[in-house]
This record gives sequence, structure tokens and C-alpha cells, in this order.
Amino acid sequence: MTPIDQAGTFTLGGRSVKRLGYGAMQLAGPGVFGPPKDHDAAVAVLREAVASGINHVDTSDFYGPHVTNRLIREALAPYPDDLVIVTKIGARRGDDASWLPAFSPEDLATAVHDNLRNLGVDVLDVVNLRIMFSVHGPAEGSIEAPLAALAELQRQGLVRQIGLSNVTPAQIAEGRRICEIACVQNQYNLAHRADDALIDELARDGIAYVPFFPLGGFSPLQSSTLSAVAARLGATPMQVALAWLLRRAPNILLIPGTSSVAHLRENLAAATLTLPDDAIGELDTVAGIGAA
Repeated sequence: MTPIDQAGTFTLGGRSVKRLGYGAMQLAGPGVFGPPKDHDAAVAVLREAVASGINHVDTSDFYGPHVTNRLIREALAPYPDDLVIVTKIGARRGDDASWLPAFSPEDLATAVHDNLRNLGVDVLDVVNLRIMFSVHGPAEGSIEAPLAALAELQRQGLVRQIGLSNVTPAQIAEGRRICEIACVQNQYNLAHRADDALIDELARDGIAYVPFFPLGGFSPLQSSTLSAVAARLGATPMQVALAWLLRRAPNILLIPGTSSVAHLRENLAAATLTLPDDAIGELDTVAGIGAA
């Protein structure tokens, strides 16, 4: 059994995927813009991920833009039968690397076709609609119009399953009235736990929750408590943070990203890390939950 198998599986888009996947965002250049610093290293990381048993890769055509999808095609096509590639639409990049909404039916159709072309597939496994009312976090507002447009692309046979990203519980409820929602992708990690109740609700309904920035994102998690627990367990703080997420709920699917094969292997080893109950209690204090 490989380390990744020990994390178990969950259903994503009607298919079983291992709970420790890979996020491709860091393969693009600085600020997720432009080509990678080392093209060959980026290809090697993708190939190592799949060779290690990962069968869930997260990407978007606005990473680069177009960079990560083309790297995935170069590195992995023809794709393994069990590989689930999840992409997202709803945004575009400005010439200054800014993140801009791209919500119109025309924008969404263009994005789907760009993803199909750059990944080299006839249908997209899962497409997350990234809500851009605020770039920095979820903000209330109806998602009916863009989600209905994406659902129409699904009816055309271009998209198998639909997910939502950067959304509030109210928007998820609205979305589920429009179409089946395969997954939710929001910011969540050891220190950022606003979605605790939502995760439990989705788990009850069998819907996958995919935390982005599971290790803090552009500002990596830093906590003396996290470091102390990691030292006691003979692990790195980031391995402990990933292991905590795997234990947090069975529907959590992880997509930590890296551009380094060594770092990828370190992340995968988190699947073998068992956190004792006293460590869980200590880690809960990082977000102000549990005993002080």
C-alpha cells in the first residue's frame, strides 16, 4: 500500500478519488502568472504525482493563463482512466496579472472551450464555478445566472459535473436548487475555520469539500502550537496541518500544490501520520477553538 492509499477515498463527480490530490496552481510563474521558472521540473512534478497514485488534479485555465492546463496535457496525456481533472471558470487575468470576474454566458462558454482545448479532452470531468463578487473571499449575491449558464454547457455534454468555489452557504443552497453540486472549494485550513458547520452539512449529503490554501496559501501557516505538535510527532508542521485536515471530515479532499518533487513527496507522507487526540485538542486552539 502506498502512503496516499492510507488516506482513503471519497466520491468526486460520481467517481472515487483518493483524498490526497494535487493542485497545479504553483506550476505557473510568480503570482500564478506566466510560465514556470523551470518547465522540466513542472512536468516532472505532475508525472511524479500520478506515479505516486494521485488521481485528482486541480487546475484552471486562468492559472498562467493557459499555463497549467498545457503543462498537464504535456505531462500526463493520454490520461489514466482513473484520473479526475477538476478545473474552474468564472475569472480571467488582466494584462497586469489582476484577477477579474468573467461571469457572462459568453465568458463561461469561452472558458469551457479553452479548458477543453488546452487539456486536450472532449469533456471536462468537473468544473467549479468560481464566484467573483469579491476576489478575497465569499460575498453574498445570487449565483443563478452564471450557474444556469454553466448547467446549460453541462446539458450540451461539455461538462460532466459542476462544483462551486468561493461561495457562502446561502449560495450553495441556491446552487443545489439549480443543478447537482459535486463539490465545494473554499478557503479552509487549521487557522481559517469559518466553514466548520458547512463541511459537516456537506459530509452528511455526500458532497466533497476541497479546501484551497490548505497550508495557508501565499502566507504559509505559522503557529508555535503547530510547530510544537509537529516536533513531538517527528513530522513537519505542514504534514501535521494536512493530516489534521484528513482527520477533520471524511469528505475533505486535499489538493496541496508544489513545484518541487521533494516537497510533493513530503506532502504525500502526511497520509501516514496519525494524530493522537491530545494533539487534536492542541491544534484546535490555533483557530481559537477548544481549550486555551
